Amino acid sequence: MRKYVVALAALTLTSTAAWADHMSNHPVKDSYITSKVKAELVADHETKARDIHVATVDGIVTLRGTTRSDAEKDRAGRDALRIKGVRAVHNEIKVLE
Repeated sequence: MRKYVVALAALTLTSTAAWADHMSNHPVKDSYITSKVKAELVADHETKARDIHVATVDGIVTLRGTTRSDAEKDRAGRDALRIKGVRAVHNEIKVLE
């Protein structure tokens, strides 16, 4: 029985590693990127996420909306770049003065 459990565990680990390697070769879907960027903006308490709109096409994220400062605008752009699959960020956020 113990040999069976050990063999099953080894097979599971091998399969999981192979699956993860296989998945890393696939491009990340735009909808996934958009969701992850939005979540990152919400998690960052230095950005007012509800005023920032996110769109993604072919891994290129476009940020639109308004922020209170240049620093907040820049931070939103950096937040977006942290997400896996993001190829570039077009930061079109306008700063309210």
